[in-house]
Amino acid sequence: MDNARMWVAAPWVPAGIYGTVICASTLAASGDYPAGRVAAIVLVTLLVYWLAERYAELLGLAARRGAGGPGVTREDVLGVLTAGWALIQASTTPLLVLLLSRACGASNAAALDAALAYTVFLLIVLGWLAARSAGLTGWPRRAATAFAGVLGLVVVALKASLH
Repeated sequence: MDNARMWVAAPWVPAGIYGTVICASTLAASGDYPAGRVAAIVLVTLLVYWLAERYAELLGLAARRGAGGPGVTREDVLGVLTAGWALIQASTTPLLVLLLSRACGASNAAALDAALAYTVFLLIVLGWLAARSAGLTGWPRRAATAFAGVLGLVVVALKASLH
């Protein structure tokens, strides 16, 4: 298995797609705030989602082990926390697009639109890579890729309806 395929097959890839959708949704709902404030809001929002998801995962792990079982170890906690970290990492490049667009003179609205467009592109790429990793070919791969892109386009449509 090549490196790209191993990366996409990793258990944290779904968290990356989920994080990209959360990032896009937060960008879409952010209105006309300054880019730095929007970036901070996106990061805090993703951190809250990540903490909630990881907390639920640890509770589920403890429940599966049951009372009197081995309990949740430090290694378990670290494994659960790192497995979901891609939810946060997913916002890195969209936020770079937002901040760099603004630094290059784009208005807040234009920088936000650029970052949101980038998240749609990123979702398409992640959808294609995940479909390829799953061994999908032909129409199933294209459908899986398109579905990821449609998630982003729905967020864009929601933004248009809000603003």
